[in-house]
This record gives sequence, structure tokens and C-alpha cells, in this order.
Amino acid sequence: MSPHPAQHPERTGTPGPDACSGFGRRAFVGVLGAAALGTLASAAHASPEPVRAGRGGADLRPVFLGTYGNGIITCAYDTTTGALTRQGAFTAVTDPSFLAVAPGGKVLYALDNGGRQGAVRAFAIGTGGTLSPLGPAQSTGGANVTHLSVHPNGRHLLSANYGGGSVAAHTLTGDGGVGARTGFVQHTGSGPDPSRQEGPHAHQILTDPKGAHVFAVDLGTDKVYTYRLDTVSGALRPVSEARSVPGAGPRHMVFHPTAPYAYVANELNSTISVHAYDTATGVLTRGQSLPTVPAGLGRAVRNYPAEVTVSADGRFVYLSNRGHESVARFSVTGGGAELRLLDTVPSGGSWPRHLSLSPSGALLFTANQYGNTVAAFTVNRDSGALTPSGRPFATSSLGCVLPI
Repeated sequence: MSPHPAQHPERTGTPGPDACSGFGRRAFVGVLGAAALGTLASAAHASPEPVRAGRGGADLRPVFLGTYGNGIITCAYDTTTGALTRQGAFTAVTDPSFLAVAPGGKVLYALDNGGRQGAVRAFAIGTGGTLSPLGPAQSTGGANVTHLSVHPNGRHLLSANYGGGSVAAHTLTGDGGVGARTGFVQHTGSGPDPSRQEGPHAHQILTDPKGAHVFAVDLGTDKVYTYRLDTVSGALRPVSEARSVPGAGPRHMVFHPTAPYAYVANELNSTISVHAYDTATGVLTRGQSLPTVPAGLGRAVRNYPAEVTVSADGRFVYLSNRGHESVARFSVTGGGAELRLLDTVPSGGSWPRHLSLSPSGALLFTANQYGNTVAAFTVNRDSGALTPSGRPFATSSLGCVLPI
């Protein structure tokens, strides 16, 4: 692959110095309490306790940064301003560029790309955000694992192998550790872009809001695959396939929280597509597609959409633009069936690979892979508008920012 990031944005970033500022200025005590981990079923009813800061009475909560080259960095974020303070790091893991948290927030899951095949790992989250490994890393069966998610049942972990073009499922043990691989599906096919779509490249795996079906978004084959997870055997059973516009390169998808629609960020043609979702059959039907940057601006620089997320009330969709270096805000209309681009704001750094909303929905964070920054934005409850909050937080080359 060419090292030029504008041509091949899946190249991992060069790790930068970990210059997180503010370390030690505010005590980060009892992020999740010191209670021992119970079963995942009981954890699902728990929630992380806020951390009281002495200065100004602000609440602090944990946020984990998945990096290229510097492990998993633990920070605290101010729930009002989004300001981050570094707490520590777990470095004995290779390129944990995507992270997920178990129901209840007691266990963190991470990628580990230290071997020829990708792997996934689990960590108990302790006082101050410290991470303790829960068993060894488990192979995903394919090269360059790039995404993982926890099934809503709390008993299975799902992963997508970008390099291998495959998806996998693992059981989760009683304490949240990763058990045996129970499901594996190899995608086949290609797309019209010879440099990015020479074969399958599974980029994301997720579950619909009710846990009925599992979806794999494959950039290489221009498809979104629907599976059903057999919750007894842990196998992934193919259900259907939804085709994208040839050469679109679907990367990540998010479901509307209540309406039967999903929104797909297309990396290679800089669009976002709306898909109607048949909740009974799992079938996705592609509808509207529109550019992710304002008209005319996309010609000035090649743009690669990355992450997409939706507000809890389903009124706004947010998408990160790499190249245009922005966050796009869309209004959701037509009961979820249509999107309208409202505006874009600078992402606070170069190559915003990931973005996420805080659990309260009051903040949005961007993980700027090449800029080595996390930027925080306050979210207007009525309009969904984003306002930068403070200076971007200097850190390592990032793949993920996960506030909990």
C-alpha cells in the first residue's frame, strides 16, 4: 500500500509523543468503584459512578483512547466542558485502534494487532481507570482486525478483519473475558477500485438496536451483510446482502435509535446513504445518498468519510470527514428516511478517524489520527449544532475515543 494517507487512509498513523496535558491536576478517584466484577448480567444493570472534581464541582467521567503505538490511554473528561486529563496507560497491547465497553461499563474490549492474525482482548476497569487483563488475547482468524462490538446480550463479542475480509464472533465468560471463537465468515468478492477494493475488507460489525441481526460493512465488496447470531452456538448465519453504489466503499453504519433506518458512511465516494431496515427479515434497502461536504468543496480535496453516529433522540446524524478535516451535521427528516446536510465544523485536527457522543449527548469528541489530538465540542440540544470547547487535547496517533 502506498504510504500516502490521502490515497490509502487505512494506513496506520505514525505514533506521536504522548503529550497529554494536565496530568495529575485533578484526582480521578473511583471511576467505576472498587467492587469486584460480577457476571455480565449483573453488570448490565450497573453504571459507572461520576467522579467529583474538587475544582468547580464539575463531574469527571472516564474516557479511553485507542492509539497506534501507545496502547490504551486512560483520561477523565469534564462532563460540562469536555476537557480531558490524562490518568495513565496500558501499553502491553499493539495498536488497539478500536475499543468497546461491556453493558454496565465494567469491562473494556480492545483490538490487538501484534500477530499475523488479529486478536481481541478484555480488561477489567478498576479504580482510576486502571486496566487489568481478563485472560489472554484471542485470535479473530483474520489479518488486521479493525473493529469490534459487544452484542446486546452481553455474551458475545463481534469483530471485523479488514485485511482478511472476514468477521468473527467470540463467547464472553462470566467475568467478561474473551472465550473461544464460535463464529467465522469469510467474505468474497471485490469492487471497481483496484487499489482499495481488490478483495473483501470488512470494516465494521454491529448489531441493530434490538439485537435481532448482526451487520458487517465491507468496503472492499461494496456490501453490507446481514447475519443472525445463533446465541446458543455462537455461529453467524448469513441472511442477506445490501449492495452499495459501485465504488462507494461502505465503511461504517449506525442505526436510527427508534425508526427502521440505518445510515452508511461511504469512504471512497464521500457520501452517506440511507437504508430502510426490515426489522423482521434483516433486509436493508438502499435509498437516498448525498455528499458529506457542502457542494463544491469536495472538489478541492479528496475526502474520505470515516465514523458516523446519531443523537439519542434520532434528530441529528454526525459524520467525520478526513481530507476535508471536518465534522458534518445532518438533520434527520421524513421519519428517518431522509438526511439534509446542515453544516460542517473543523474537526480540531488532521484526519478525524473516529467521533463519539458522550452518554449524556451533551458533548462530541473527535479522534484526529494524524493530528494526534482529541477535540471536544458542546452539542446544542435544540439545533444539534457543535461548538468547539477549549483547545484540542494533545496525545498520540488515535483510532478511537470512547467516553463512558
